[in-house]
Amino acid sequence: MLDILKPPVAALQDFYVLSGSAFRNILRRPHYSDDVFIQMDIIGVGSLPIIILTGFFSGVVITMQMSRALSQYGATGQVGQIVAITLVRELGPVLSSLLVAGRNASGIASELGSMKVTEQIDAMRALGTDPIQKLVTPRLIATSVVLPLLTIIADFVGLVGGYLIANLTLNITTSQYWNTAWRALDWSDVAQGLLKPFVFAVVIALVGCFYGINTSGGTQGVGRATTQAVVVASVWIFILTAFITRIFTS
Repeated sequence: MLDILKPPVAALQDFYVLSGSAFRNILRRPHYSDDVFIQMDIIGVGSLPIIILTGFFSGVVITMQMSRALSQYGATGQVGQIVAITLVRELGPVLSSLLVAGRNASGIASELGSMKVTEQIDAMRALGTDPIQKLVTPRLIATSVVLPLLTIIADFVGLVGGYLIANLTLNITTSQYWNTAWRALDWSDVAQGLLKPFVFAVVIALVGCFYGINTSGGTQGVGRATTQAVVVASVWIFILTAFITRIFTS
């Protein structure tokens, strides 16, 4: 029984050590600011097209589905309120984080895993460079900054998509749609919609770096680490969104 528990417990311990070192290095020099901006470009700008596309059609689908239900009660004018609450509270942060996890957690794990199997990380240590400070902390900072911004963009584009459908098919005026959408949101919704992607960003970056740095087994190990990083990050996104939603709803 103990032999079965040893690998997951050891992995959890290594993950906590990596996370603590990454957070501690945020305040330590050198900061490798160039690497931070490079990762912000890769993670943020690189994910922008798919975030915009997904956000737009999310708003379109929500509007079409809700308009059918609301028309039974003669309340189609409230579709903007439902789209705004759904996107800002849940769908925007979760979908954006899942897309970033699929695109960038895998990329981080494969990049660091390739460096690990080719012994580049060992060469860093031999030269006196801390691999966590050089490789992990910049990715942690970059992901934590750009993912909330990507979520804001996805929310706005989703609202625009919902507006187009509401205006063209439901004959809802511009002022009616945006007024109901704006009034439906309060500060707790905005806080929830920004806190979630920030927490998810920390998980995505650390999980991707953890599986990348701990890669073993050559090229097959790189593929295995990439798959594990995406799966674990995606599962934690759903778990954490349930906990955060519970905190705000209580």
